[in-house]
Amino acid sequence: MVLYGDPLTFKNNEEGFTSLLKWIKNLQKPKNLNQAIIGLEPTGHYWINLSKWLLQQNIEVVTVNPHLVKRNKENRDNTQSKSDKKDALVIADMVKNGYYSEVRYTSESFEKLRVLMSNRDVVVKRLVSSVNQLNRWVDIVFPELRQVFKNITAKGAIATLRLFPTPMELATKQPHDIITGWKSLMKRQPGLKKAQLLLQVAKNSIGSRQALDAYKFHLEQLLEEYDLAVIQLERVEKQVTDVLNKIPYAKRLCYQSEEGQGYGDSFT
Repeated sequence: MVLYGDPLTFKNNEEGFTSLLKWIKNLQKPKNLNQAIIGLEPTGHYWINLSKWLLQQNIEVVTVNPHLVKRNKENRDNTQSKSDKKDALVIADMVKNGYYSEVRYTSESFEKLRVLMSNRDVVVKRLVSSVNQLNRWVDIVFPELRQVFKNITAKGAIATLRLFPTPMELATKQPHDIITGWKSLMKRQPGLKKAQLLLQVAKNSIGSRQALDAYKFHLEQLLEEYDLAVIQLERVEKQVTDVLNKIPYAKRLCYQSEEGQGYGDSFT
């Protein structure tokens, strides 16, 4: 590989992109070249608008695998040190040897799908995080709740946490108080046996009895985060379904998971 020209640093705006195009043409001119391939490492998000802008200028754009960039970089000098100049050399060498994927225009529907699936990934991670924190809270304050509800995110468990968050509060109630509370939040609620078992485990709970006001406040915020993530996931999956219905053969790209409908990795 022959190195030619000086490195260029440019901003993420029209002026910066234009300076890159000018830089490319200045490199082509002395050699009478009329074609160029721009290799990008698709980490972060800055490459997205640049790649679309270059394609509009009829410049071929390709991407290289970030994991292969890291591996090849270490093989070149046996170090893990990172620099923009060093990365550029590795990327250029990979493009020269054909280790790249072409970047092409996508339809409006597929672009929507890509954005929505990326959004969905973020929401799912937040939902998983909120569930993990709820489990931690239960482990500290009311671990016996799992003897009544195996799944902390079951409707009955969530309703119980909203209405009677601590064992001490539950211990003062009667079975009919609990059932009445469940009815206020659920159309189909657990029965008398569940209410009686809940009271029994609450009275014998080994959960923390200190700083309960702080724990209750923490639970309120955790439930708010959980509720928001659940609602947002429902909304984004509705959007995904609407877009899929407009794409021919899109149903073949979906799969059914044990927990319900899921979406494959084809769109991310």
